[in-house]
Amino acid sequence: MNRVDRSHEFDRPAAAGWQSGGRRELPVLWKLNHQEVSLMKKAMLLVLCILALTVFGMAQNFIPNTDILGAHNNGGRGCAGCHAPHSGAFGNGGNAAKGGVVVDTKYTGYDALFGQDLGPLYGYTLNMGDGGRFVEQIPQYSAGDEELRGIAMCLSCHDGNIAKGAMMTGQAYEQAAGLLPVGANGKLGYGPGAIPTWLGNDGTPSGDTSYNNDHPVGVQATLGAAHVVGTGSDITYTIDATGITAISVKAGTPHANFMANYGFPSLGKGQYSWPVANPVGNTDQTKLFVVCTTCHNQHVMNVYKTTYNANTNPNGVLIAGQSGTFATYWFVNAPYNMGANYDPKTQAPSTTQFCRQCHFGEANENYGLNTIKTAF
Repeated sequence: MNRVDRSHEFDRPAAAGWQSGGRRELPVLWKLNHQEVSLMKKAMLLVLCILALTVFGMAQNFIPNTDILGAHNNGGRGCAGCHAPHSGAFGNGGNAAKGGVVVDTKYTGYDALFGQDLGPLYGYTLNMGDGGRFVEQIPQYSAGDEELRGIAMCLSCHDGNIAKGAMMTGQAYEQAAGLLPVGANGKLGYGPGAIPTWLGNDGTPSGDTSYNNDHPVGVQATLGAAHVVGTGSDITYTIDATGITAISVKAGTPHANFMANYGFPSLGKGQYSWPVANPVGNTDQTKLFVVCTTCHNQHVMNVYKTTYNANTNPNGVLIAGQSGTFATYWFVNAPYNMGANYDPKTQAPSTTQFCRQCHFGEANENYGLNTIKTAF
C-alpha cells in the first residue's frame, strides 16, 4: 500500500518526513492501488457469498406466540376432551348431538382412550367432493383401524349432525379468537361470516349431500386417483407386509425441484407415523389413501416442525431442504402461512404450495419453472 500526504491534517503542522500541502481536508490514511482494490473486492464478494449460503442453509425457527394446542384445548377441558382418562365418551358426558346418550357403549375409549362417541358414525356413508363421487363408508369398530383413527375420530366432534363434541361452538377458533393474519395484500382474506367447523352441519342441507362440498378422504381418495403415484411416477413408496417402509423422489425430476422449493410434508413420514393410510395387507402404492390427518395434525394448531433425521427417520420431511419450525394455521400438517409477505415475481405462498403436493398439475415445476421459491 502507498502512503499519501497528510501534512495539514486539521491544520496541524506536518510531521517530519511528510511533504506539506496547502489544502485543509480530512485525513486519508491509505491509498490503494488497482490490484489491491481488486483483491479486496473479491474478498468481500466471497464473504457475502458465504454469508448468503449460511443464511440459506440455516434452520427455520418460527416460534408461535399462542399455545400450540389452540382450539383443541377444548374450552379448558384440555387433552381429556379427546382422550378421556376414564370411561371413554361417558367420561365426557356423552354425545352432544344425542342429548348425552352414548351410542357405542361396548368399545368407547378402547382405542387411544378416545373420549368421544364413535357409535353414530359406524356404517355412516360420506359422499364427498365433485357431487359426492368419492364415497367413504365408516367401518365398524376395529382397534387401530386407519379409517376410524384418521376420519371417524375427527368427525365424532366435527360432524355436528349425528356426532358432536360438547366443547364445539361450530365456528373456527382462529377466527373467533382474532388470530387470523392480514395477508400480503393488506386484506384479512375471509368474509365476516362464521367459518364452520361442523362438516355435516355447515349451513348446507344435512343428510346424504352434506359432505358433497368437502375434500375427499377415505379408501376412494387414493394417491393413484390423484396421480401422485403410479407407473413411472417421480414419487415411489416401498410397501411390504408390515406397511409403508420408504418413500423416494427421483433426482432431477419436476417433483425433486418442487421438493427443493417446498417439500412433501403430507406425503413423507411424520414424527411417529405416515400421514397417508394403507389398507390392511396392501402393497400397491396407488391404493394408499388420504385421511383427515394427512393434511391436519390435531395436536399442533399453529406451528409445523420438520421430521427428517438421518439416523432415526430417514423418510422424514425437510422443507425446502431445511429443518426447523414453520408457521401454520388450521392445524395444517405443513407450512401454511396466509400472512407471509411474498414477491409474486419470485415466490409462491406456502398455502398454495401445500395443495400442490398432490395437485401437481398446478405446480410451477410441472411447467419447468423452478425459480419460484416459497414464502413461509
